Amino acid sequence: MPHPPLLLASSSRYRHELLTRLGLPFSSASPDIDESPLAGETPDALAIRLAESKARALISTHPEHWIIGSDQVAALPDGTLLNKPGNHLNARKQLTQSSGQSINFFTGLALLDASSGNLQTSCEQFTAHFRNLSSEEIDAYLHKEKPYDCAGSFKMEGLGITLFRELQGRDPNTLIGLPLIALTGMLTAWGRNPLLEPQQHL
Repeated sequence: MPHPPLLLASSSRYRHELLTRLGLPFSSASPDIDESPLAGETPDALAIRLAESKARALISTHPEHWIIGSDQVAALPDGTLLNKPGNHLNARKQLTQSSGQSINFFTGLALLDASSGNLQTSCEQFTAHFRNLSSEEIDAYLHKEKPYDCAGSFKMEGLGITLFRELQGRDPNTLIGLPLIALTGMLTAWGRNPLLEPQQHL
């Protein structure tokens, strides 16, 4: 019996590129949810709730799919959340705050079977230890890569790797936005092992 089709609940080109690595056919759709944190909500709880909310938001339009939701929350050591900066000024402020700090990234993941309501969730943590960055380095990096749509104001898969002195976590894809190790485990638990499926050329 064929598996249900996969749907990525995201318009992010970064998550799309990551999911393509598993070689499974999938489609994408952008969910419309409120991403505001709740009062007293911890970063990991927020990441999981948003990932699940993204998946559930697409049930009505994709009732036969397995829906993948993911969301990332970045936090300074004092708990301050780092959002997508949107522009150069905000990105410079974020990287200045992050300089010499250890920033925790919490990536929530949800796999939802829309037809049955079965759900798997997890939260992957990844810690980025930043070097002490000069103002000149920060501005030079931002002008070269313009990571204004990235939480934390960097692209780890690009020149952003030069900002760090150390990275800690079990899956580097987590830092980009989609934990492929955890997702593979979820898919395999439901009988869909990417290694045992025909390779797709997407």
